[in-house]
Amino acid sequence: MFRLMPRELPWQIVQESTLTVFPEPSVLSERIDYFGNNVVFCDIEQKHEVMHVLMESVIDIRPRPVPVLPGMSWDAVCERLRGAKTSEGLDAFQFCFASPGVPLLPESKAYCIPSCKPGLSAHQVAIHLMQRIHTDFTFDSAATTVSTPVKEVLKNRRGVCQDFAHLMISCLRSVGIPARYISGYIQTTPPPGRARLEGADASHAWIGVYCPVNGWLDLDPTNNKMADEQFITVAWGRDYQDVSPVTGVMFGGGKHQVRAEVDMIPETELQQAQQQQQ
Repeated sequence: MFRLMPRELPWQIVQESTLTVFPEPSVLSERIDYFGNNVVFCDIEQKHEVMHVLMESVIDIRPRPVPVLPGMSWDAVCERLRGAKTSEGLDAFQFCFASPGVPLLPESKAYCIPSCKPGLSAHQVAIHLMQRIHTDFTFDSAATTVSTPVKEVLKNRRGVCQDFAHLMISCLRSVGIPARYISGYIQTTPPPGRARLEGADASHAWIGVYCPVNGWLDLDPTNNKMADEQFITVAWGRDYQDVSPVTGVMFGGGKHQVRAEVDMIPETELQQAQQQQQ
């Protein structure tokens, strides 16, 4: 199953999206999952030594609406959502609870509490927490694996975007603030002398935090910033297990290796490159 096709959102218009799989699948079908993500099911029955999956999309990115701060006090959010009658409120409430990849730990709550100052809104608490995670934790691609638990990340203070997203979600949910896991891509064009943002040209992960009335706010603890036009949203769910780009079963012996590459190219640059080639 592939969750590679970007979502259609008010600020993200998918003009074209094509999935190519080699060898040619015996079955290739599409559906929308519980969280509204695009899912493609693929079944390859013939023997093969190499499998290629290519997703190509043309996307019109527009400025995101930014929620007005501050909003509802963080300690009133969970109780407000408990009695929610709107579809948005009910949808947000489900992200208040533990999930397979994000347990609600006493350690997470203890780490979050310094950000939960009286009178702050859920969004303000989340922004403060994001800044602390960015300061206290070190990006280290060799420190964790896809299955490293939140408790270990919190103890060692090292990890990658998936780890920081899981940690931040665990912290927020532990104090009753709804938060969801978001997968996608980030594109950066750093100015001269400035380092590029972590996660560029790779699958990336960040979180969405909900505050009643104000709605969802997407935050990236890895890079300490609100999601903007640099971000492409592919899928969201409770944690990584809900949005894994590729999942499935492979039959056969021997070893195998997975390689993933991501290119995000502004259309103007692509047109210039094509003109130069001509």
